[in-house]
Amino acid sequence: MVDELRPRGTRHAVVVGGSLAGLLAARVLSEHAERVTVVERDRFPEGPDPRPGVPQGRHLHVLIEGGQRALDRLLPGFVDELRALGAPRVGMPEDMVQWQNGQWFPRTDPMVHFYSGPRSQIDWLARKRVFADPRIERIEGTEVTGLIGDSTRVRGVLLRERGTGSGGGTGGATGEGGKSGREPRRLEADLVVDASGRSSKAADWLAGIGAEAPHEEMLDTGLGYATRVFRSPVGDSTTDALGIYVVPGPAQTYAGIVLPLGDGRHLVTLSGVRGDMPSTDEEAFETYARKLPHPVVAEWISRAEPLSPVYGFRQTANIRRRYDRPGRRPAGFLATGDALTCFNPIYGQGMAVAALSALALRDALGDRKRVPTTERVQKALFEASRQAWDISAGADRKMPGATGNAVRGKPMDKATGWYMRRVQDLTPTHPAVGAAFRAAVALTGPLSGLFAPSVARAVLFAPVPEMLTEPPMYRSEH
Repeated sequence: MVDELRPRGTRHAVVVGGSLAGLLAARVLSEHAERVTVVERDRFPEGPDPRPGVPQGRHLHVLIEGGQRALDRLLPGFVDELRALGAPRVGMPEDMVQWQNGQWFPRTDPMVHFYSGPRSQIDWLARKRVFADPRIERIEGTEVTGLIGDSTRVRGVLLRERGTGSGGGTGGATGEGGKSGREPRRLEADLVVDASGRSSKAADWLAGIGAEAPHEEMLDTGLGYATRVFRSPVGDSTTDALGIYVVPGPAQTYAGIVLPLGDGRHLVTLSGVRGDMPSTDEEAFETYARKLPHPVVAEWISRAEPLSPVYGFRQTANIRRRYDRPGRRPAGFLATGDALTCFNPIYGQGMAVAALSALALRDALGDRKRVPTTERVQKALFEASRQAWDISAGADRKMPGATGNAVRGKPMDKATGWYMRRVQDLTPTHPAVGAAFRAAVALTGPLSGLFAPSVARAVLFAPVPEMLTEPPMYRSEH
């Protein structure tokens, strides 16, 4: 039997998880399958409100340019709709007061832009657009407990309504498991896509049908962060910037960021690594901000009005599940989004990678020159997340106390580390270096652009100019 995922071979596709990655995967699959069903553990809110299934939903999210472009290709006009809802558009470096590696960045003309509105706003817009398609159905308040099929092919999923007991287990092909509560029901499908996020149970599902789980790569800095929403200081004349960012690094592990949410609200996130992370105690929030190498964030907090409790988050490890490698795994099963590769959220890549992965899925399924087998499509999804992994894991590998089986670097890392430190030193002031670096981080340009001749010449020969010693609170101060 040929393992083919072309339209003529797929009558029904199931997407596990109504995350942004799951929604966008469903959007693409609707172009190929007769019917697509999104299975979501939560009940979706009616409006742009947070939901439990997005554990980072109350925390910092930015939609970088790579994600913006991909979303507009998948859902034309999406970014215009986001802007119309009031999502702030932040230009870098002009709109941010930024400290990194012991220096303040000059606020020159923006090279890239990101949107910093609430994550729930983006999810809501995507849900409206995706579920407007009559080919896409949804099952809410229901979890997947296992797969139907065997180690050669997946033929559907086992479902259980949440709150109906523990019956079902991993189930395997028969659906047998614990007897308390209802037995899981079967939902047959020609293709199952796991978009259930960082806490995916796919390893158990695959074991339940006699298949092999993927090898996991993990790198964890022990970073934890706390977030609170504030009303911006009334009549604040201390800065014309839209936000403030104190960036952590190996020598200085504390971070603080102030970003606009719209409607006069700002989100403030503080972070630290294992052993000295911010708590959710409200009185301690501003005190923790004083640990940053400059008081600019703490002073902003002291002038602002708190609007929310302090929310904490600790699951920040980089995890990559290597479905691209050989193994005893079934046809008709794919993983995408955080279920495939999840990143330290501090780098703001997750939503962009979800959208880029959906584009990779579209391209792989639409390739008329090659048969889109499960293996080939999964490798395309892996490649869509590779650059973001290289950025996130590459930076975290240098952090003190990092743990995990992906901590060990490559023999060339010492030389590459020297080169990248020079890139970061020149990014604030050198046009060619800054443009290449920001494009790579925004996922609009390749990492190889950092080694282009004009960039390499600057890295090797250009002097590092004298940097600002105080934060440029106004654009003219650089």
